[in-house]
Amino acid sequence: QVQLVESGGGLVQAGGSLRLSCAAFGDTESINAFGWYRQVPGKQRELVAGMSRIGATHYEDSVKGRFNISTDNAANTVYMLMNSLKPEDTAVYYCTAARLLNTVLFGTPNYWGQGTQVTVSS
Repeated sequence: QVQLVESGGGLVQAGGSLRLSCAAFGDTESINAFGWYRQVPGKQRELVAGMSRIGATHYEDSVKGRFNISTDNAANTVYMLMNSLKPEDTAVYYCTAARLLNTVLFGTPNYWGQGTQVTVSS
C-alpha cells in the first residue's frame, strides 16, 4: 500500500503561481509514475499532468506552457509548479501514483491523495 500526502494548495490571484507537493509513503518501490488530476463540483475529474520516474511527461492542453510536473525520486515526491494561474484553474487537485504511467493517464492509477483546494481569484 502507498499513502499520498498533498500540500501546497491555497488562494492566489490570477496570474500568480502555486506549487503543489505530494509525498508518497509505504510501498514506494512499486510506484513508477505520478500524476495530478483536478475536479470542480458537478464535473468529472480531469487529468492535468502525468510523469514517469524516468522523465516521460504528459500535460493537458490547457496547462501546457504554464504548469510543470517534476519528481524527486529519492524523496518519492512529485511536484507541480503552476504559473500564470487563471480562475478556470480553480479546483480540488488530486495527486495520483501508479506502477504504470498509462494507468495514470487513463484515469485508473493505483493510488489517490486526499485532494488540495486551489482557488484562483480574478
